[in-house]
Amino acid sequence: MNERTQFEPGRPVVLRGGTVLPMDERRTVLAGADVLVTGDRIAAVGPGLEAPEGTVEIDASGGIVMPGMIDTHRHMWQTVMRGYGADWTLTQYFVWYYLEHGKLFRPEDVHAGNVLAAIEAIDAGVTTVVDWSHGLQTVEHADAAVDALRSVPGRFVLAYGNIQRPPAEWTAAPEFRDFVARRITGDDMLGFQLAFDVTGDPAFPEKPAFEVARELGVAVTTHAGVWGATGDDGIKLMYDHGFMTPETVYVHAASLSADSYHRIAATGGSISVSTESEQSAGQGYPPTWAIRAHGIPVSLSMDTSVWWSGDLFSAMRTTLGADRSREHMEAHARNETVTHCSLRADQVVEWATRGGAHAIGRDADLGRIEPGMKADLVLIQNENSPVSFPLLNPYGHVAFQAQRGDVRTVIVNGRVVKHDHRLIGVDLAAARHDAERTVEYLRSSMGEEAWEKGMNPDIPPTKILDNPYTYTDYRSSSTHTR
Repeated sequence: MNERTQFEPGRPVVLRGGTVLPMDERRTVLAGADVLVTGDRIAAVGPGLEAPEGTVEIDASGGIVMPGMIDTHRHMWQTVMRGYGADWTLTQYFVWYYLEHGKLFRPEDVHAGNVLAAIEAIDAGVTTVVDWSHGLQTVEHADAAVDALRSVPGRFVLAYGNIQRPPAEWTAAPEFRDFVARRITGDDMLGFQLAFDVTGDPAFPEKPAFEVARELGVAVTTHAGVWGATGDDGIKLMYDHGFMTPETVYVHAASLSADSYHRIAATGGSISVSTESEQSAGQGYPPTWAIRAHGIPVSLSMDTSVWWSGDLFSAMRTTLGADRSREHMEAHARNETVTHCSLRADQVVEWATRGGAHAIGRDADLGRIEPGMKADLVLIQNENSPVSFPLLNPYGHVAFQAQRGDVRTVIVNGRVVKHDHRLIGVDLAAARHDAERTVEYLRSSMGEEAWEKGMNPDIPPTKILDNPYTYTDYRSSSTHTR
């Protein structure tokens, strides 16, 4: 029986005898437990479950079964440029994408990036991704982005953005409203947010875009606390005008004041931390230490594969490292020694699962393993790896030992999309072909000299500050303070 027949949609599946991490409040670990999936839901969890006739059985013994991971901020359209900007600063990223070559991307290039990113995500056990899609210069680009997401068996949230036009302009366009009416249908496999940033300009040019989000009843996700680009002034504008809500997601939030964190906490928003990005690009020191002090919900994200890895194992590992490093250094400055870590492995695993579910408003059916929840599951099991045993601390194993190559099985919405380390129902050859075509197009359009120079672009002399937003002349040194 081939995999396509074995894992036909609708057929029950049971994962047998694994170490199950339900991600409940008590951080329970269930040893030797089964997880039964019927339809798109988890039907039962426990040892020795009875399964309906015809159920596909997967031996999970020696492995870890956890909820599918959720990335709350990834610029999927940029994935065809994987690794190109490995040595960029954030300013160089702004120059390349916002001011110069990002305008070259056609709808088919956005499609190619989204397909590749979506495949990469499910391969790594990331079953839900917020596509922070700020390259949607036209609705044709947006349609291409959605077509790509629909073609891959994962769960996605389209965060619609356009860095080439003012937020007030593109959200007011009739073609944008038509797109929302046509493509955003309430299907729980495709959520919707608005993605734009707030510069801090006292005129608050982003206000009309917030009003559109409110009218449509959708969340706003925004890059906040990004050194040189967005800061406390933007947060205060949002707060004073009543646009900070429990649904709002603040990405990075790495260079904000205590006042801004207080406002986020008071209004119930959450923060998407991209540690690999923050510690490399320069948005600010990864802020989990400050966020925890204010009791703000946290989720994790990978930002963009132009620089960094596209899996949340890396996010968990680097987040633990950055938080603990700061704690040790602050203690050393006081001539003290840290004897117990404040941030624990189980917390970052929670941020990668339940934290993401909370950020996208899916607490009720994602991020946990219990009956009635959506069947988005990951089995970490690699019998050919000496790193797979002994399994002593499952949360620590996920955070520090596991990697994407250890993801044996992935289930999304009850459908097996990866098994025995091989993707199912995915045309990787076609994704490679389309990615190569986009790279060829970009390289030829830029010219070989500009392409090579683009890996370390010069900063235009007229850009004194880092702020890349061209719809306002506002510049403020407040984005260069903490």
